[in-house]
Amino acid sequence: MDTTNNYYQPLKELQISENFYKTKLEGLYFFKAPKHNDERGFFSQLLIVPELEQIIGKPFLPKQINLARSQTNVTRGLHAESWNKLVAITSGLAFSAIADIRPDSPTYKQLETFQLGYDHLSEYGCGLYISQGLANSVCVLEGPLSYIYIVDKLYSERNESDNKAISLFDEELAINWPIPRKQMILSQRDVNAISLRQLNKD
Repeated sequence: MDTTNNYYQPLKELQISENFYKTKLEGLYFFKAPKHNDERGFFSQLLIVPELEQIIGKPFLPKQINLARSQTNVTRGLHAESWNKLVAITSGLAFSAIADIRPDSPTYKQLETFQLGYDHLSEYGCGLYISQGLANSVCVLEGPLSYIYIVDKLYSERNESDNKAISLFDEELAINWPIPRKQMILSQRDVNAISLRQLNKD
């Protein structure tokens, strides 16, 4: 299996603020959280809300802060939800593929892939701002993995019709996963997820 991946790189020409970088997907932003290291460990500002709001052009009002814990080879996705969210890995290392499944988007069917973590780089941690409707995933390379996501809707307020699960192995998206399919630990929902073509037929 080919395990090479062209992971996103936060190049200088993609920088749009002190900590945020644009990607090729509309509404998807990568951010750095610089680390201040000493003999005790490190301190890092995960998010400066006004900086994010200036980029997205509207308020980001967190309603719920969630934490997921996953072991090595757990793979979650591809999930598109009816909320905007900011995600960060605080322990462990993950591969993340984000797909644009919005038919009216100029970047429809395009992908970005990332390696996310806080401990694999000494200078900074990192994360993503994922706009409503983008399909996101996480595949645990080094566990246990702690995944924080801050969302602007309560779980109880979600519109279920806007929450979609697309197959991790969709032929049109053709994601190059870093671990073999047979090693992945999947939920039943993700095993049963439909293809992008099936979604668009409904």
